[in-house]
Amino acid sequence: MSTAAATKNKSVLWDWLTTVDHKKLAVLYLIAGTLFFIKAGMMALFMRIQLMSAENDFLTGQTFNELITMHGTIMLFLAATPLIFAFMNFVIPLQIGARDVAFPFVNALGFWIFFFGGLLLSTSWFFGGGPDAGWTAYVPLSSGEYADLGLDFYVLGLQVSGIGTLVSAINFIVTIINMRAPGMTMMRMPLFCWTGLVVSILIVFAFTPLAAGLALLMLDRLFGGQFFIPDMGGNAVLWQHIFWIFGHPEVYILVLPAFGIISEVIPAFSRKRLFGYTAMVFATLVIAFLGFMVWVHHMFTVGLGPITNSVFAIATMGIAVPTGIKIFNWLFTMWGGKLTFNTAMLCASSFVPTFVLGGVTGVMLAMVPVDYLYHDTYFVVAHFHYIIIGGIVLGLLAGTYYWYPKMFGHKLNEKLGILMFWLFYIGFHMTFFIQHILGLIGMPRRVYTYLEGQGMETMNLISSIGSLVMGAAILVLVINVVYSAFTAERITVNDPWDARTLEWSTPTPIPEYNFAQTPQVRSLDPWFYEKVHGDGTMKPAEPMQEIHMPNGSILPFVIGLGLYIWGFGMIMLNMESTIVTPFLVIGTGVVLTFGSMLIRSIKEDHGYHIPLEEVKKIEREVS
Repeated sequence: MSTAAATKNKSVLWDWLTTVDHKKLAVLYLIAGTLFFIKAGMMALFMRIQLMSAENDFLTGQTFNELITMHGTIMLFLAATPLIFAFMNFVIPLQIGARDVAFPFVNALGFWIFFFGGLLLSTSWFFGGGPDAGWTAYVPLSSGEYADLGLDFYVLGLQVSGIGTLVSAINFIVTIINMRAPGMTMMRMPLFCWTGLVVSILIVFAFTPLAAGLALLMLDRLFGGQFFIPDMGGNAVLWQHIFWIFGHPEVYILVLPAFGIISEVIPAFSRKRLFGYTAMVFATLVIAFLGFMVWVHHMFTVGLGPITNSVFAIATMGIAVPTGIKIFNWLFTMWGGKLTFNTAMLCASSFVPTFVLGGVTGVMLAMVPVDYLYHDTYFVVAHFHYIIIGGIVLGLLAGTYYWYPKMFGHKLNEKLGILMFWLFYIGFHMTFFIQHILGLIGMPRRVYTYLEGQGMETMNLISSIGSLVMGAAILVLVINVVYSAFTAERITVNDPWDARTLEWSTPTPIPEYNFAQTPQVRSLDPWFYEKVHGDGTMKPAEPMQEIHMPNGSILPFVIGLGLYIWGFGMIMLNMESTIVTPFLVIGTGVVLTFGSMLIRSIKEDHGYHIPLEEVKKIEREVS
């Protein structure tokens, strides 16, 4: 069957459930990540409303604990990570001149496992409430003695979701190393591809200890294990080490792709090549390496001793050096350039001073005596939100406005975009800058109320108003997406931004095979090079011929569903009463999961070929 017939005979729903196309999976990641982002953002607004005034009773302490736990968990695992994977899925194969990722089936599998893991975590609200031990789930707060059923959903949900993230990362490592177009050496790869590669390696080494730690905590909670219970010979501090060996690299897993996006957007709208490309690559590698050497700075108050604390304090300060290299290179890229301050460039350029401020407070917290004072205050909350929101979210917004025309065939409205930016930027600084001062005067974090007369009321009110302004900015973004979908002119040109990298050489909309002929790369910034030194088209590295493509499959969806059912059955072991036996539910999940894997193993699926005549016809239509 030809590609056209194979595609057109599917219903829209079936097409999206079975797709292995990296571009469609990117859209699925974008939708899922956005929904989780909005959900976690609503939780943050509820918490800020509670803290808007002293001794407020908008929320109970228990509800506040559940919201603060789910807010942090969802933002890091289920919002920021999939939004980053959305751009990695869409952009990286195009930037390296590939027709797809190395393992399209595994790519779909990664998404559906992640999605059902997030769904399992979210199911906790229907069974007595969400987890309430904080997003770090410190033992003994997360032990069976203190935490209810919600923590079981946390453990199993993150286990399942983490498997999806892990297999996706392995897929990207193989893709970037093996599937680059002829002529694209490692030192000709765009910075976003470099950060994607480094982040994927980080995920492999960081999510593995997290999976081990969650497995041990699961054994403690479900089967009477003793790994973290001091009375039984366990060690509660062991959980902190395991968690932060994952937790600090996770910061760079999130922020390095944002660095990559900024490194694409700033050169495009400065009309200049990225300054210091080689230094940027090595700075990325050094940041990733040092990211595994600093986890103890989250544990300075645990009592590990002055030598241990000093070593990790020095390593933490050292990580500022490669980060500083990146900051100066972005500034030098803009220096003397012909700057265009559209929404993408506003987000990218404002990222730089915002991230610097977050980095400065990070160096302050790296000093052990100072950390003893700031620890567990709102100063720390302000610091990591300057990194996570002021860094990562601004990077994601820049990438959204930059790549949106290529992803969806039209631009977002610029007036609404600029309104969104200023609302977000002003609201962000209103919310979090003042929290530095709140922390310095002693307001502890993770508390749901405070007394009058301590000088905190006005600053908390300003912070809460700022969060509402940020929420309004995200609402404007959603309105922009809907408004532009109905009113924006369709983009038919390849390159509406006059950009520099290979994804902008493809037609809009992009054919399912990406490139009719694999391009020959002759320089860094290959698309810009051909516009200046060539005839404005990429030189083919092969003759035009029929194209092999992978078939879609429902099995990734079924495996994800099977893991959801299996995980839910495990949680039922801790439920007081159930309609059906937990082992029946567990068995159903196991059969779905391993049955699908068996079918995948024994069923031969060689994909299909798009005939040469059809390729030529598609190329004529999109050219």
